[in-house]
Amino acid sequence: MSKYIQELMSPQLMMAVYLFIGFIVALYVLSVVYVFIDAKRRGVKAFWAWGLVALIPLVGLIAYIVLRPNSYASDREEQELDVAIREHQLAQYGACPKCGTTIEKDFIVCPVCNTQVRNVCPSCHKPLDAHWKVCPYCRTHIQ
Repeated sequence: MSKYIQELMSPQLMMAVYLFIGFIVALYVLSVVYVFIDAKRRGVKAFWAWGLVALIPLVGLIAYIVLRPNSYASDREEQELDVAIREHQLAQYGACPKCGTTIEKDFIVCPVCNTQVRNVCPSCHKPLDAHWKVCPYCRTHIQ
């Protein structure tokens, strides 16, 4: 039997087998490196642990792909910044205490229910917050 195998194994066939094995080993090493780098980019705190899990051939890579975070850390930071900007923009608005309608910072009355939401300066007629003692626009003292 070994005689037949030796006849079948020509140098060209052995080279093809070695190249195939080298290709598989290179794919394995690249998959471990990919898991390590990708886990770090996605902001996983124990990215080195995923690198160790990826050492398990094929199973480690599949486990990482299934369980990894769905977005990169930089994308999450950008989304959090966008939410913070939108919250800051919404903070410039208020809500009517009676009906809850969104009102802008310079509204004096609610446009829906006609409830007075801010005081008015007697001199310059600009909207004032209820706790202000002096009009910031004309320096008039408010009672």
